[in-house]
Amino acid sequence: MIFNSTKYNQNLLNIGLLIFRVVIGFAMLSHGYPKLQMLMSGKVEFMSFLGFTPTFTLALVVLAEFICSFFIIIGLFTRIACIPIIITMLGAIFMVHFNDEFSKLELPIFYLLSFFMLFILSAGKYSVDAMIEKRRNDW
Repeated sequence: MIFNSTKYNQNLLNIGLLIFRVVIGFAMLSHGYPKLQMLMSGKVEFMSFLGFTPTFTLALVVLAEFICSFFIIIGLFTRIACIPIIITMLGAIFMVHFNDEFSKLELPIFYLLSFFMLFILSAGKYSVDAMIEKRRNDW
């Protein structure tokens, strides 16, 4: 293996995508779960966005951070599931943390770039998306 080569092994790429997808999905899920608990408890203390009520805004964030993260972990509708998370991270960057110090902006920027890369690369070979595609091609 030459370490400065631009060539890559397809199997290693797919294993890397699996590990990355699961780790980043669970990391985002850990942010969505407390918000899901807040939504379920009915004690909503959340920001209003674009004229939506705090409860509706929180529901959209739970959809992105919790439900879409679950889809990404299993590799189902991966590219579609990345879109709400990307939008949520853009909101976190520009609406919530924009005037904060960089240490508060760092995490949403990291998530934004991570889910953008998954949007570009998709779930890889070890995913439900790949199983669906294989079955579709076998017909």
